[in-house]
Amino acid sequence: MINIGIINNSDFANPSYNLVGDSGMDLRANIKEEIVLKPLERRLIPTGIKLDIPSGYEIQIRPRSGAALKKGLSVVNTPGTVDSNYKGEIGIVAINLSNENISIIPGERIAQMVLMKCEAMNLIDINDSESFTNSSERGAGGFGHTGEL
Repeated sequence: MINIGIINNSDFANPSYNLVGDSGMDLRANIKEEIVLKPLERRLIPTGIKLDIPSGYEIQIRPRSGAALKKGLSVVNTPGTVDSNYKGEIGIVAINLSNENISIIPGERIAQMVLMKCEAMNLIDINDSESFTNSSERGAGGFGHTGEL
């Protein structure tokens, strides 16, 4: 388990795991009044949460499956990334994917955050074709290259 520093400027308890084995901690809407999202409308929803994420890690922001199924509430840039060098408030870029208006009420669980290890990469210029691993069954095929969707 990794210790993550938190500043909670919201009116709600710190995020926590609801059950043993959960991957994500729920994030709540830190709003004073109900927000209504029209179909396909997106809005930045504050959480009141700031995290001190260690180098080599990121927080991924993901939709909550129940809210996605029941209401059509999702996260536009899923998974959203909170880098270790970001020290501001976490905001959720929420979107209404339903055909009806949906309400977000103060303190509602609107997304979840998952801690992920991430390695830094070092790109090495390999302009000669002998250094590049060209052969694979897939090759450069992508986006439906197998004929299956």
